[in-house]
Amino acid sequence: MKPTSIIFALLLIAMIASCSKSPNPETVSNYPVSAKVDTVDTYFGVKVADPYRWMENDTTKAVADWVKAENEVTFGFLDKIPYRAEIKKRLEALNNYEKLGAPFKRGDYIYFYKNDGLQNHYVLYRKKGEQGEVEVFLDPNSFSKDGTTRLAGVSFSKDGSRVAYQISKGGADWTEAIIINAFDKTPLEDTLRDIKFSGISWRGNEGFYFSTYEKPKGSQLTAKTQSHKLYYHKVGTLRNQDQLIFGDDKNPRRYVGGGLTEDERFLLITASTSTTGNELYMQDLSDPKGRLVTVVNNFDNDHNVLDNEGTRILVQTNLNAPNNRVIEFDFSKPNVENWKDVIPETENVLSTSTGDKYLFADYTVDVKTQVKQFDLKGKLIREVELPGIGSAGALVHERERKNFTTPLHPSHTLLLYLNTTWLRVNPLCITNRKLILIQKIMRQSRFSIRVRMEPKYPCLSCIKKDLS
Repeated sequence: MKPTSIIFALLLIAMIASCSKSPNPETVSNYPVSAKVDTVDTYFGVKVADPYRWMENDTTKAVADWVKAENEVTFGFLDKIPYRAEIKKRLEALNNYEKLGAPFKRGDYIYFYKNDGLQNHYVLYRKKGEQGEVEVFLDPNSFSKDGTTRLAGVSFSKDGSRVAYQISKGGADWTEAIIINAFDKTPLEDTLRDIKFSGISWRGNEGFYFSTYEKPKGSQLTAKTQSHKLYYHKVGTLRNQDQLIFGDDKNPRRYVGGGLTEDERFLLITASTSTTGNELYMQDLSDPKGRLVTVVNNFDNDHNVLDNEGTRILVQTNLNAPNNRVIEFDFSKPNVENWKDVIPETENVLSTSTGDKYLFADYTVDVKTQVKQFDLKGKLIREVELPGIGSAGALVHERERKNFTTPLHPSHTLLLYLNTTWLRVNPLCITNRKLILIQKIMRQSRFSIRVRMEPKYPCLSCIKKDLS
């Protein structure tokens, strides 16, 4: 018998033996009764029954009792699995290694996220300059005793002196924003509450833009929230003094976001009614009389402003380009007919980021990342050589930093000095690569689509050498 056949047979026997020890699903018979109610809605002339509508009222005792009974059945079954503890132990061992996020610079400090291995939340660290002493800046593991309060976002003012960080309790979409001095972490004002689906974009050090809904009546978990609005908050003022910038109840948008260009000259507003397709509006903040200018007034396509050179605006869009392209227009003539290609669409999907006045085009080519560096005029500078076949995601600031993952490595950070090559900052490996053989093959699907496959399996000859 071939070695591969022996290995397969042993695995099959082990699986059968494990299954024989599993609890029989048929033994679970005491499911809680789910009451039904006579609730019927009519949509476009069609009656639709909704017998479980009562479960949407999550604050009632009936719902709480039903959830408790369901949990008793579920965990009563799971607790009887004899090898459950072994699986948990193995998964913990595989995940117990140091994980680092890509570093980023704000003011005089370099910040980075790190997890020692099995922490519930990543900790945000910082150090002053390259040679500074590392210190904890924000530790979400200390936010609550049970670990259910998470860090939901961090935003620094441009000079790095002020920070707004959001926290979420119990997995809620609603967050609170805490505004502090970055140097000594002292609060600058009372906590801002009732924020939902929002980032925070600073304008100087005086204030910032954020989005939220009106606080709903009843439960925040189930009450309807529909009209998202963008506000400007000046630090030190009351919440009811915040200026409404965009959004109204007559024309509700489910999602509204506000941001600024790198030079803080233009306010950028995106609005959408779903997770794809957005309107785009801009305002020149350097003009005291400047008003919102409509760039795109429909939800048919995605549009993301990348950068600007004065009034020359660069946007990534999938309008007339399903795989995305980068276009330019002058702020004085933002209409679509005035758009010009900077990086035209190709046969591969494009994702664009910026760094130090360069465009970095990430293409997905046969399920692996290809990176090309362009200047802001669209001139190709070079194709950036990555250290292997894998997937890269951009986190950009004064240098280009990417998290890079391969089939045999966890995510690690690569640092690109713009005139040299990639350097690894924190390479990690949890696999003995000598024992893994990767075969690269292309296959044609029945829909005539080329599909790249990379089957990975033990290299038996390598195993023999390693054991010897």
